[in-house]
Amino acid sequence: MGKYLKRKVLQVKRFHPEIDIIKVNTNIDHMHIMVSIPPKMSVSSVVRLIKTNTGKAMRKRFPFLDKVYWGIEGIWSIGYFVSTVGISEETIQKYIEMQGREDSGQAQLEL
Repeated sequence: MGKYLKRKVLQVKRFHPEIDIIKVNTNIDHMHIMVSIPPKMSVSSVVRLIKTNTGKAMRKRFPFLDKVYWGIEGIWSIGYFVSTVGISEETIQKYIEMQGREDSGQAQLEL
């Protein structure tokens, strides 16, 4: 499912060329995405766009999700975390690459 989800997130650029998906990494229960958006777009609108499109695609591709999320409109939680300043792009990319190992305590990443 993770590979499919990653592919769907990367396809957002095809329909919204102004959104630049720089890096994506999925984990068992969350994902990290490095995105560059134009000033005319709000962060919340881009997150909503990504969640809506990937959620619909995931339900279509994996029908069992309709049973898991029965009575719930989407598969995503309502929250998200955004960091816009204070960390270099290189550090963010390393963090996204190392996400799975870091979450399981296998990586030492200095922020």
